[in-house]
Amino acid sequence: MIDLYFCTSPNAWKVAIILEELGTEYNITQIDLFAGEHLTPEYHAINPNHKIPAIVDKAPADGGLPITVFESGAILVYLAEKYGRFLSTEIRSRTLTLQWMTWQVAGLGPMVGQASHFVRFAPKGNPYSVSRYVNESLRLIHVLEARLNEAEYLGGEYSIADIAVWPWIGGFPALLEMLDIDVSRFPAVQRWIAAVGGRKAVKAVFARSDTAINPKGVKKNMELTEEEWSNVFGEKNLVASMISGNSDMMGKRS
Repeated sequence: MIDLYFCTSPNAWKVAIILEELGTEYNITQIDLFAGEHLTPEYHAINPNHKIPAIVDKAPADGGLPITVFESGAILVYLAEKYGRFLSTEIRSRTLTLQWMTWQVAGLGPMVGQASHFVRFAPKGNPYSVSRYVNESLRLIHVLEARLNEAEYLGGEYSIADIAVWPWIGGFPALLEMLDIDVSRFPAVQRWIAAVGGRKAVKAVFARSDTAINPKGVKKNMELTEEEWSNVFGEKNLVASMISGNSDMMGKRS
């Protein structure tokens, strides 16, 4: 049994997809970020970075105590290596796969994520911020198109690289529409979206009620309460990550 700490997001979908691909038993624990459930001491023990996703593997390969893993890229590598699938041991294929997975976690995800933030949550009047991150997201999709014109999948064969990238491009079409990014301009990307999206494991994730897209979170200019903002972007989110965590550090910066 693997426990997956989850909220509706591309990074969490990656982990759900590989677990479905592996056919291993897993349990979903929903974490409500707006309610601050990621800031509790209990969750801190699992993920000191207070982000989603994270897993607890109760039956690790060494037969020892449960292993916790946070950061979606690290989780994908951990599971691929444990089960011997979706990450080649051959040096060239492995390196290619890890390059494209790292490209996602270091580039595509942060850029699309920041674009999403400024479109969905930031106060109005941030045209430079929106333009900066949307343009960089679009540039990266051009890079993706070029790669997929060379190969059927990012690592040559279907791998954790595709599992990492697909949720950001194929799993959340409403997000790209919100950013005015038209993937129909990219035929190789469209072909790849259909191929990965047609896999049984991917379909299973988006058919589950506890892992499917939450339409409530897909809209521009979302309005949060002061507490919700503090839990996700403001003071409570900051203080939870401080080593001391003293309550007297609470200010009005949020």
